Amino acid sequence: MARERVSAAEGMETAYGFSTVSGREEKQARVDEVFHRVAGRYDLMNDLMSGGMHRLWKNAMVAWLAPSRRPGWRFVDVAGGTGDVAFRIVEASGRQATGTVLDINGSMLAVGAERAAKKKLDANLTFVEGNAESLSLPDASFDAYTIAFGIRNVPRIDKALDEAYRVLKPGGRFLCLEFSEVDMPFLDRIYEEWSFKAIPAIGEKVAGDRASYEYLVESIRRFPNQANFEAAIRKAGFERVTHRNLSGGIAAIHSGWKF
Repeated sequence: MARERVSAAEGMETAYGFSTVSGREEKQARVDEVFHRVAGRYDLMNDLMSGGMHRLWKNAMVAWLAPSRRPGWRFVDVAGGTGDVAFRIVEASGRQATGTVLDINGSMLAVGAERAAKKKLDANLTFVEGNAESLSLPDASFDAYTIAFGIRNVPRIDKALDEAYRVLKPGGRFLCLEFSEVDMPFLDRIYEEWSFKAIPAIGEKVAGDRASYEYLVESIRRFPNQANFEAAIRKAGFERVTHRNLSGGIAAIHSGWKF
């Protein structure tokens, strides 16, 4: 089942898991359908994909971000429809930060807006439907841009990175949490077996949707590794680009600054 990773972010444009589609429009349509199907079970999906570790990984990303507690500090969380990361950022700021949660999928945003109201965080957050490749947001308007487990589903990753750079203020920070390439002997084999055999089977049993989970694990394997994704971030103009591996490289947090 082992597959080679693409060598650069551009290789993701027509990659729908291990299949090749006709173009980015077809990929986007297929990805949208996956997330419409799993929106109501998104946290369950991430629990299955990560063995529950995604919660700790998101905490680690927000801790590294260290949101400011000064009023007026603003962030945008892209592909964050259900609000999972945005809620953490607002809480870490002492409820001082304000954020825009942007997602291309209305079903995901509906889940997030409902959750925000229940947590009484709706005054801090605005939920916007939009495309990561073409943000309907002003230039230089945010102190931070975050994206967690979403960029691998964007057909043109380079365009998304360009947009991240554009909407950040000078001195703003880009942080991306994404599944990555395991760099520990034996763990890579164990994780591959879990991904390709266990996760789709569990997805079928728990959610009645094997196909969506097969795509999601394939998309992880197709995503550029840490070094290649860092190169893409630098190409977009970011400086001081670095990453931190989590759980032996199962996931990684990538960081870059706009100066």
